[in-house]
Amino acid sequence: MKAAVIVFPGSNCDRDCKVAIERSTGASVDMVWHGDTALPAGIDLIVLPGGFSYGDYLRCGAMAALSPIMAEVKAAAERGVATVGICNGFQVLCEAGMLPGALLRNERLKYVCKPVELEVTNAQTRFTAGYKGRREVAMTVGNGEGNFFADETTLDRLEGEGQVVFRYLENPNGSARNIAGIVNTGGNVLGLMPHPDRAFEAELGSADGALLFQSALASA
Repeated sequence: MKAAVIVFPGSNCDRDCKVAIERSTGASVDMVWHGDTALPAGIDLIVLPGGFSYGDYLRCGAMAALSPIMAEVKAAAERGVATVGICNGFQVLCEAGMLPGALLRNERLKYVCKPVELEVTNAQTRFTAGYKGRREVAMTVGNGEGNFFADETTLDRLEGEGQVVFRYLENPNGSARNIAGIVNTGGNVLGLMPHPDRAFEAELGSADGALLFQSALASA
């Protein structure tokens, strides 16, 4: 199995993701610079990590969404390659039009960094199958603009079509309907604000994030 972690200027969780994937799954991981125009051959999983791409100028993720490598990320996702955007990566996926909605400033206009409990609202996706019916998992958040927003029609569609994958049990940032993570209509692109890369070993307080990476690669 082979994964790629996209590195933008300002990414700070890229190595976290690399280590989490390697230790959780045994897969090899290539670090891919945002200015590259091709992905390594045979990729089974693409991860857009957390951080502050381009210093969060303009809007979080807006400039990164226009990076040269994103054309290849979109093409790979359209072919069905599993793609995960974590925190800033979720913002990039929304700005790139790969997921609906937007991530706004947190409700209380403060950066939030703490462990969170999540409900697995759809355990039938390629990213959550490994939870095997578990309804609650623990990860961490670290964001200032993690407030998921979409219009009511879009929110109804996401819920009606099973695209809401994770919800906060206690909403830390004001996200609409407590949404913490969603998938696209094809089920192969996941965006989530909580960090599975910071919760992949018991020593970190939770190993629940490891199952997300394992599920994604098992589906390949």
